[in-house]
Amino acid sequence: MTELLFSTAFTLWGLDTSWLELIAVLLAFAMIVCNIVEWHWGWPLAAISSVLYFFLFWSQRLYGDALLQVLFVVLALWGWSVWLRGVEGAPLPVTRMPARQRFTLAWMGTLLWLSTGAVLLNFTDTDVPWWDAFPTAFSLVGQYLLAHKRLENWAVWIIVNIVAAGLFAWKGLWLTTLLYLAFIALSGLGWRTWAKHAEVEAA
Repeated sequence: MTELLFSTAFTLWGLDTSWLELIAVLLAFAMIVCNIVEWHWGWPLAAISSVLYFFLFWSQRLYGDALLQVLFVVLALWGWSVWLRGVEGAPLPVTRMPARQRFTLAWMGTLLWLSTGAVLLNFTDTDVPWWDAFPTAFSLVGQYLLAHKRLENWAVWIIVNIVAAGLFAWKGLWLTTLLYLAFIALSGLGWRTWAKHAEVEAA
């Protein structure tokens, strides 16, 4: 089974794309579409995609991103339960973060980035410790905000996806690079869609 997943599905720009990457990309794309329309099935799709990406990133020595996928599986199951539970039986509303909380999460994300980068630099053979650490750290921030339906999660994902797209292009994961470029556009769409929902729910 493992051999089949890592076998070539097709060749893109002279580089082989595995079945593993193709399936993970399709699941991740479906997941973000579900998130935009606030459909809770995006969370289990995220969990499955994360399992596949763990093996893909580990094979590319992107250890920070690989270990992040393990956390994503746990967070996806937690986020799914939060969305299903809602608030007093009603669906969880889209809300904006208080300014103080934005500042707190920004410095906590930065601290996590520096700590993760230092670990990767000193204890792994990765060739991109700081670039690998950035999406690892701030994806956790984005996932936390997404689970609580905070509008600002989309701004975090835009930044994360820009960095991640460059990182995956450097590693030659072209299909995943294209996915993350699409994620940038979809995150912008998510921001506009959720902003409208927040205005309606605040009225």
